[in-house]
Amino acid sequence: MLANFLIGLREGLEAALVVGILVAYVVKTGRRDLLPAVWAGVGVAVVVSLAFGAALTFGPQGLSFEAQEAIGGTLSIAAVGLVTWMIFWMARTARFLKSTLQHGLDAAIAAGRRAVVVMALFAVGREGLETALFLWAGAKATGTSTSPLLGAALGLAAAIALGWLVYRGAVRLNLRVFFAWTGLFLVVVAAGVLSYGVHDLQEAGILPGLHALAFDVSTAIPPTSWYGTLLKGVFNFSPATTWIQLAAWVAYLAPTAYVFIRTTWGTPTRAPLPAPVPAGVPA
Repeated sequence: MLANFLIGLREGLEAALVVGILVAYVVKTGRRDLLPAVWAGVGVAVVVSLAFGAALTFGPQGLSFEAQEAIGGTLSIAAVGLVTWMIFWMARTARFLKSTLQHGLDAAIAAGRRAVVVMALFAVGREGLETALFLWAGAKATGTSTSPLLGAALGLAAAIALGWLVYRGAVRLNLRVFFAWTGLFLVVVAAGVLSYGVHDLQEAGILPGLHALAFDVSTAIPPTSWYGTLLKGVFNFSPATTWIQLAAWVAYLAPTAYVFIRTTWGTPTRAPLPAPVPAGVPA
């Protein structure tokens, strides 16, 4: 539930900030007549995201067990790739999000009202589709839908409230720090989702080694215990993990976390010092 709360909070806040920037810029430039176009794009994005989530949830029903596991594993791995791209993209562009959106909105306004609708649709819809796919993968990994959805709903509600406070100027938020720490946490969560996706492909018969366990700590950490449920819900930890699952988890987490930390907290490159002026040459 905590992991899905943070996913909902992070993605919801990003979407809320996008909407706030678009609305504030339209109002500031005296184009209030374009507000319905902005909100129409936002509304379509929400509907498309919900429809996508429903298709993920109910689409595979009726298929064979192997087919469901194959689809689940493939989509889980795709979700990891998508959320990884999103984490790095946001870490690099958080400080420039406002100017980027404003430039894009200027171009859309010049093109016409429909272009404004399309821009708002894509700006918010991207966040919605990412959220739907990653939440679905997380819910499938934990084996339950109620707790992840509740956590995500609470995160989205908190994001909307926080986004409104930021828009009103009541709260100042260091976006770079926020997206850096939540991004690092999501890297760990994504590693668990990847591991579970690999397990799905093993159960589908696509990958071997289903019964070759690297470790089995089910006795020490029963899956039904409160701490087993907590580890499963937050990190997608499986007490019985195969060697391929473990290899995928390590192969993703170690380099991704290292590169993310270097990218986000690395020492900024300093400008080179000017070359010394030779004696007798005027500066």
